[in-house]
Order: sequence, then structure tokens, then C-alpha cells
Amino acid sequence: MTATTLRPAPSTTPQPGRSPRARRSSRRRWLLTAGLTAVAILVVFPLYWMIVSALTPGGQSQSSEFYLWPDAPTTGNFTEVFATQPVWRWLGNSFLVATVGTALSVCVSLGAGYALAKYRFRGRGLLYALFLVTIMIPIQVTLVPAFLVVARLGLVDSPWAVILPTLFDVVGIFIARQFMLGVPDALIEAARLDGAGELRTFFRVVLPSCGPLVGVLVILGFMNRWNDFLWPLVVLQGNESLTVPVGLSTLTTNPAFSSPWGAVMAVATVAVVPLLVVFLVFQRTFVQGIASTGIK
Repeated sequence: MTATTLRPAPSTTPQPGRSPRARRSSRRRWLLTAGLTAVAILVVFPLYWMIVSALTPGGQSQSSEFYLWPDAPTTGNFTEVFATQPVWRWLGNSFLVATVGTALSVCVSLGAGYALAKYRFRGRGLLYALFLVTIMIPIQVTLVPAFLVVARLGLVDSPWAVILPTLFDVVGIFIARQFMLGVPDALIEAARLDGAGELRTFFRVVLPSCGPLVGVLVILGFMNRWNDFLWPLVVLQGNESLTVPVGLSTLTTNPAFSSPWGAVMAVATVAVVPLLVVFLVFQRTFVQGIASTGIK
């Protein structure tokens, strides 16, 4: 009998060092991180500059030197502008217009999007095409007719003059229709076979699956109404009735300020806070809604 010589199995332990492919992947990752960091700094810097200007006496326009933080930061700009101008009324008006207008507009968009996506009726395609055509009509074309309608209704210089004409949001209806095309028709038919009416089917079956859609509509609607300038400028006339963007425009020509930019930056800093809060609350559903709508 011959003895069998046992040979050790070849080692499978990876040799020290990294492959060229791994090094290239790591280099690309670092370059991508650096590029995204640079873009993030460029995006955030105007917000930082606004806060610095708000904490600088008179704003940074008073000094020819460039600095990233004032030597003696102060809240004097905030105190002065809030004491001399009805800024709290402006913020309240903007909050009323943005919240009520967004809530009503979301309801209209959900209902119209559901009807265009799930109902079959004559002229549906033509009606939807007409909706989309209105996106290409600039607001300057409809400004005078819309103002005449609001004036005939006696709504000039009231929040409803800003809220009612913006209830029909074509972009919101488009997003709602695209999202609801993905709701299974079998689910709706099953609810109808179980005896549920149209309203109950919508509120109990369709609406619970539209959380991401509602987040998208709320963020876009609130942002557009909070930042809207032209239409509120036309229909709001009294200083107490203005919204924040229109009120900001009055500060630049206000003789009460020797240099208005500190006051402007102070009000702008406060006005950004509601937008950040709304975005942070609906951020997750906003991303999900945009992603699902784009895929469909």
C-alpha cells in the first residue's frame, strides 16, 4: 500500500492591496461626493448670506468689505422692521392664503385627477388636452379679465381675491391624474361590487393610497402660493392686506429706513421658516410621489 501525500489546499485569502477597478470606483465615489458637496454649498450659500445680512446693521450693502460673518451681529433689523411695519399681518395673510388655497386646490386636483384617470366619458381626451393647453397661457394674458371678475364679485383687497382664482391648478391635476392611473381598476370595481358608492369608493379605497400624491400637491401648492407676487400685487391694495412677497417690495422704497436691505433680509429670513417646516413635514411623501408619478 502506497502512502498518499496530502497537499495543502491553495489559499483563498485575498492578497493585500486593491485592484485597479476598486481604486477607480473609490476615486469616482470621492469625486461624486466632492461635486455634490460643492453644489450643496452653492445652493445653501444664498440662504446663509440672507441670514448674515439680516444680522448686520443696515445689511451688508452698508459696507464695501466682503465678510462671511459680521463683527457685531445684532437683531436690530428684526426689531426695527417688526416695530414699524405690519409684518405679522403680512405673515398671517400669507399663511391664510397658502393654507386655505392649498387645501382647496388639493381637493380639486384629487377629484379632477380621479375623474380623468378612471371615468370613461365622451370628450375626456379633448378636455384633458384643453387643461394642458392652459399651462402655456401666460398670466399676463388673463390678468385683466381675472381682475374684472374679482372686482365684480366685490372681493378686491380680501384674501379670497387671491385664493379663489388659484383653485384650478392644471399642474396639480396633471400630477394627480398620472398618479391615479396606477391605482388598480380591479380594486375600484371590487368596491363597487360590494355596494360602495362613488364617494365611498373614492374616500375609502382610492384616497388612502394617495399619501405620496397629497404630499407632492401640498408642497408645490403651498410653495407657489406663499411665494406668489404678481396676482396679490394686483388685487391687494391696503398695506394691512398685503402678503409677505408684496410687503417685501414696499420696504425697498420705504422712507422709514435709511438702508432697507437689512429690513428686507430680516423679513425674508422669517418668511423662509414656514416653507422649510412644510417641506420637512412632507419630505418623504414628496420624494415618493415624484418618483412614482415619473415612473408611471
